[in-house]
Amino acid sequence: MSLVISNQKEKLDIDFIFQFLTNSYWAKNRTKEEIKISIEHSVCFGVYIDDQQIGFARIVTDYIVFGYVMDVFITEQYRGKGYAKELMKTIFEDTKLQHVKKWMLATSNAHKLYTQFDFEPLENPALFMVKSVTN
Repeated sequence: MSLVISNQKEKLDIDFIFQFLTNSYWAKNRTKEEIKISIEHSVCFGVYIDDQQIGFARIVTDYIVFGYVMDVFITEQYRGKGYAKELMKTIFEDTKLQHVKKWMLATSNAHKLYTQFDFEPLENPALFMVKSVTN
């Protein structure tokens, strides 16, 4: 078994990503077109074993000031093998992302993974605001 993590968008399996995300708690209402657009405008990483995609992550960034880690997943049958950790390590070692000064993400269940990469709860969450638009 050969693990490969790639930032080449042309390798991404959009149908696989769509299927996973629309069954997740955070992206269940996204359309395939919305997922395609979000990939087009993000730095993306695919996780592959023997050329089969088993995971994904995307980063929304300006490459200097801010990076937001989104849509991170490894399919259930491959969890617990360190692949998510390798994915995060690859993201933070990517040369295009080396100058990002502030990183953020939201998670309901993967705190243990992200604390390994120095993520911590917001010091003052009252400073942050959100605007949600439903179409």
